[in-house]
Amino acid sequence: MMALFAVLAALMLATVHGQEGDETITYTQCTDGYEWDPVMQRCKDIDECEIVHDACKGGMKCVNHFGGYLCLPRTAQIIVNNGQEQPVPEPVPVPNGRNGNAIARRTVPGIQCAAGFEASDHNVCQDIDECATGAHNCRVDQICVNLRGSFSCQCTAGYQKRGDQCVDINECETSNPCAQLCYNTVGSFICQCNQGFELSRDRMNCDDVNECGTSNYICMYQCVNEPGRYSCLCPDGYQLIRGRNCQDINECEVGHECREDEMCWNYHGGYRCYPRNPCQEPYVLSSENRCVCPVSNPLCRDLPYSIVHKYMSIRSERMTPSDIFQIQATTIYPNTINTFRIKSGNENGDFVLRQTSSVSAMLVLVKPLTGPREHIIDLELLTVNSMNYRSSSVLRLTLIVGPYPF
Repeated sequence: MMALFAVLAALMLATVHGQEGDETITYTQCTDGYEWDPVMQRCKDIDECEIVHDACKGGMKCVNHFGGYLCLPRTAQIIVNNGQEQPVPEPVPVPNGRNGNAIARRTVPGIQCAAGFEASDHNVCQDIDECATGAHNCRVDQICVNLRGSFSCQCTAGYQKRGDQCVDINECETSNPCAQLCYNTVGSFICQCNQGFELSRDRMNCDDVNECGTSNYICMYQCVNEPGRYSCLCPDGYQLIRGRNCQDINECEVGHECREDEMCWNYHGGYRCYPRNPCQEPYVLSSENRCVCPVSNPLCRDLPYSIVHKYMSIRSERMTPSDIFQIQATTIYPNTINTFRIKSGNENGDFVLRQTSSVSAMLVLVKPLTGPREHIIDLELLTVNSMNYRSSSVLRLTLIVGPYPF
């Protein structure tokens, strides 16, 4: 209900005596809302409702009053006091709808506004924005929301009202907006993901991390991405160790299909079966892997006296140059000269033979080899002396290049 505002006019009579002579100057002055009546010789009330155009706005009716006028709802009842003196009513405190605190009002002579409103320069009651002017009593943990004629103190995001207090909301217990892990904080919450996942752009859901795409070296052979994790695979002939490395399986120890007259030779990524007796006519087996050509056999005259069979394996794409095999004379004759050479198996120039002493030489790989591939290389030792004695022996090296660089 609108509070009424009225201004009682008081008459003031002033007499001023001039400073020179005895002449007396007498004049009268009326307060605002009154004018001098020369006939009645007194101040009389001005009817603003008649002389002020559209004095009241918003459908209010204008009621003239001593020294001013009232803007009242059209349904308001008016009580006339028959000329009795009316006291000046004080502004009535109006609760703001929250805790009973009164809001100061601005009054303009001739218009009365309710609490939470103020008169504009055009005699219109307009809402006071208590939040903007600071005329509110919200705490620092609250948000002031302006209402028409009042304001409201609301809790900030992440808090809820409990009595007159704002207490933290544990979102992890009430709604749990996180896809995986939720951690409550004061006024908010934080989402995190399990290992192998990362937060999406909305900071609540979790996206799988493709570990296989982050590095080419996470697995030695092949990486397989899975939700929240990854796994490494190894090719046939290898076993997975320490989660990412591939180690050759020695099939000759764990199981093979070689016959009794064959021996199993393991290499990187597989195995092969070689005859236990590698000798071919006219050679005969003298000891393990050593074949000799008897002097008594005429067919042996122009052939190396002995052929020793050796087997070895190297990884694919081995760095070069690389020393891979050493050959050495087993029998040393006095006054002889030993010469080493690659007799066969080096048609592509993949190897060189470097003599390291008078009785030894080193086979050097000078070009990277890609497997799987088998090389049979004959390394010859030629021995001569001053009496034109000449003898030779061959080391037949079977070199198997594995299919992978591990």
